[in-house]
Amino acid sequence: MHPIIAWFKRTFSDPQVVFLTLLLAICFGVVMFMGDMLAPVLASLVIAYLLEGLVALLERRGVPRLFAVVVVFVLFMVVLVLILFGILPQLSRQVSQLVQQLPNMVAQGQQELMALPERYPEIITPEQVQQLIGSLRSELGALGQRVLSLSLASVLGLITLLVYLVLMPLLVFFFLKDKQQLLAWFTRFLPEERSLARQVWQEVDRQIANYVRGKFWEIVIVWAASFATFSLFGLQYAMLLSVLVGLSVIIPYIGATVVTFPVVIVAWFQWGWGPDLAWLSVAYLVIQALDGNVLVPLLFSEVVNLHPVAIIVAILVFGGLWGFWGVFFAIPLATLVNAVIQAWPTHKRASAGS
Repeated sequence: MHPIIAWFKRTFSDPQVVFLTLLLAICFGVVMFMGDMLAPVLASLVIAYLLEGLVALLERRGVPRLFAVVVVFVLFMVVLVLILFGILPQLSRQVSQLVQQLPNMVAQGQQELMALPERYPEIITPEQVQQLIGSLRSELGALGQRVLSLSLASVLGLITLLVYLVLMPLLVFFFLKDKQQLLAWFTRFLPEERSLARQVWQEVDRQIANYVRGKFWEIVIVWAASFATFSLFGLQYAMLLSVLVGLSVIIPYIGATVVTFPVVIVAWFQWGWGPDLAWLSVAYLVIQALDGNVLVPLLFSEVVNLHPVAIIVAILVFGGLWGFWGVFFAIPLATLVNAVIQAWPTHKRASAGS
């Protein structure tokens, strides 16, 4: 017990270490207990990080910041309108069509399952098939109940969406326009001696900015490539499935594996076992291979490399704590932990040297 107490006194005798620990605990508590209320602010911060790169690019070319912010914000609003009135209606139609086709798909799948004992009697029995069908029916019933509950809450969800559509663009605009004023206001409450916190923040700020922008372009490129491929093969629900594939890159390793099932299942129900399914599967695997081996190293070359085990652990931990945002920011948060771990002994050696 004595070595632990000695380490605690030695480590937290530095005021900067105490300040950094307290700041991290406050930020953790705010996101933990107020994350739902601050969801529009968090989403707006993500978008502002994304757009800040374009603003900085225009500033480097001699454009005044206010004019650059206005130009980038107008482009952002144009893209938002295209998404709302171009992509979302098509997604809604395809979701409705898929829901209507589900009974036929379930019946076809049930017929295939019932034929399995005849084809492979030494592997599977009719009782096992009946048990599997019963489990699937119960799961589909539970899914139907959840869909019904979502439809009953659609009015409240529509109101929330309208509020977000008004608040978020305003927040994004002011985050971009008044970035320096907001940072100056926040730093007024910080102590003057904060070199350790500044060192960690500079590293994390660079990592989060690179990660958010890189992840955005990865989603867009993977979605576009998947949509072009699915449309070329004539796959049903091409827009819906390509959006799922694009969003799957938010969760490294796990997302690509999970989204493979709906793609293959829809293709199988459309074509059955045949060359079309085989060629589509090959094309899909090529997209995933190019994403992992070409696109990710190209877009995230400046992001600190983390071991796959560290990434998966970060996804599980932060996703369990904060849901979607925890999953999205799993890598930056893991980078924050890594930056603190690396800056801590450096600061201690510098303090000891002085």
